[in-house]
Amino acid sequence: MVSKDQTIGGVIFIVCLIVAIFYVVTLFYPTWVVNLGWARTEARVQFWIVAIPVFVAFIAIMGIGAWIGWTMATTPPPKPIEEITSELEEKKEEEKPEEKMTEEPSPPPPPEPEEEKKPERRRKA
Repeated sequence: MVSKDQTIGGVIFIVCLIVAIFYVVTLFYPTWVVNLGWARTEARVQFWIVAIPVFVAFIAIMGIGAWIGWTMATTPPPKPIEEITSELEEKKEEEKPEEKMTEEPSPPPPPEPEEEKKPERRRKA
């Protein structure tokens, strides 16, 4: 069974393929558009078949640039690093006295068992 994402992907693929074929055929064989009565001359068809994608790409790039500019203009600047480090130090200092007051002294850890030492062998000289 095909998932929803695969269906959408297939539709996008088919639409892009049809648009690409239409674009190439119209760019290199503009007479069929003139014969349909959509345009008067072949040169006019070739101009618009190039001008429309260039216009769309230009507007898309300008839109992305405007969005980046708007985001940069409306985002507050970050805190200076000195302020962040001083806040962290203050938090650490506040936590230390509280820990000492609330914590009970922990018993010392049990001694680790010593390994049996084997006598070392002397090397022959």
